Amino acid sequence: MKQLVLFSLLSFSAALSAQNSDYTVSSYLTEGNKAPNTHYIGEAWLNHVLEADDDLSYNITKATFKANSTLDWHKHESVQVLVIVEGEGYYQERGKEPMILKEGDVIRCEKDTEHWHSSSKKNDVTYLAIYGGETPTVWTEVLSQEYYDGVSRKLDN
Repeated sequence: MKQLVLFSLLSFSAALSAQNSDYTVSSYLTEGNKAPNTHYIGEAWLNHVLEADDDLSYNITKATFKANSTLDWHKHESVQVLVIVEGEGYYQERGKEPMILKEGDVIRCEKDTEHWHSSSKKNDVTYLAIYGGETPTVWTEVLSQEYYDGVSRKLDN
């Protein structure tokens, strides 16, 4: 009887595997590739989960920033949505106070709004970024380590 159950399970698994062979499946669970250190301080990993094409007008990128890492000020020509899937980070739009984002938080940044986001000083952060795929990010100003450290002192106390 055990052999019959085992055979049935293996046959079912093989059928499912064969059934999925016609699909392209990606995963946001993989870490991705280490990002070139161009517009950020620290260490970041990017996984381009879905990329815009003729049929899809937006990108979904999973980003993981190690503790004490931050992006520079930037903006997008489309709305950007950040879904925090793990950890804790900072977020700020130009002219507004910085805030802490934690696992489960979702924030919408309107198009052409200058902003930055990062891990917190002591915690990694992983988020899914959903944004339009037609134009690249516009980098506007370097975010200095001193500025980031000041935000950390303000928010972590």
